[in-house]
Amino acid sequence: MEFWRRHKRKVYVTLGVCGSGYLLFKSYDAWRRRIGDLEKQLADDKEEGELLKAQVRTHFENIQRTLDSIILPKVMDTLDKRLASNLDLTLLLERLMQGKGQPSTLAANEKHELWDRLKCLSFTKLVSSLWSVTMLSLYLRVQVNILGRHLFITTARGLGISQLLDEAELIDKNDEEQFMDSAYYLSNYGLPALLANAEAATSEVLKGKQLKDYFNVSTLHDAIIHILDTLMIMRSPHYWVGYLMPEDYSDLSRATKFDLLMGETRAVLLSAEFANIVDISLGAVVKGVLEDVSISCGENNLMSGIPLARVIPRIAHISDSLIEEDNRSRYIQITRSIPEVELFFTLLYSSTPV
Repeated sequence: MEFWRRHKRKVYVTLGVCGSGYLLFKSYDAWRRRIGDLEKQLADDKEEGELLKAQVRTHFENIQRTLDSIILPKVMDTLDKRLASNLDLTLLLERLMQGKGQPSTLAANEKHELWDRLKCLSFTKLVSSLWSVTMLSLYLRVQVNILGRHLFITTARGLGISQLLDEAELIDKNDEEQFMDSAYYLSNYGLPALLANAEAATSEVLKGKQLKDYFNVSTLHDAIIHILDTLMIMRSPHYWVGYLMPEDYSDLSRATKFDLLMGETRAVLLSAEFANIVDISLGAVVKGVLEDVSISCGENNLMSGIPLARVIPRIAHISDSLIEEDNRSRYIQITRSIPEVELFFTLLYSSTPV
């Protein structure tokens, strides 16, 4: 007892120190385990995020491949057939050739009317074809980037849910297919209005141009660009959007995902940035078409200038083949290689509203 009385305080202090040390150790151990769990969770989240990003990338690349290998060729083939049926220059060319071989079969005024008609329709088909190829390729790229952006946003919102892509399917497959199928609108519905306005623009620009007038590369370039500029502002500055997609009558309170996607597409097409891309792309494609016309006419001939009567048959021939697979692929690649176009679509993918 004497020992306890003499050392009681020391014992309590020792026990207190030991107890505090034990509690500190337990607290540290618990803290260390929590840190370890947190680090593991962060590592898992990072791995999950990388996996989902890879899935997003794969899905987006699949959409792009589907566009390039299936959708775009089918859309262009359909367009080619519609143009051929709506603007067949064969009969005009055959009638003129017949009149050339047998002059007595064509009166002078009839021959003049046929040439004037061929002049107008040849340029109309050329402008309509290069406009359609350029605008449809841009339109489809807008769609693909909007889908890709939605895909990324939806996935980002679901980080940590590994079944997200399978369960939510991001955008309903029916909406996605309906959205991409809207690229057929020009061929199925918008083409008659496009052709009518392109013909009106061509008649206005070429009015007074005589068959004996000399055309060179510069003159031809200015005429085609003038027709395109006139076409783009006919009726109203954005009337041309109606060639590519239906008017927006959607009630937002009852809008489907498809309606919202189409609304986003329309907003992009109406933007000043897209208008700039259209101008640059059409200018580049016109330059490519003129290279083909020059080769057909003989480069030296067209550089110095030749009568319009000799240019028209070449224009008619090129307009007939412009949307064929080999030619259109080259023109589409021309637009894709433009730095401003690439930058536009990079920014579109990163900033599409949702």
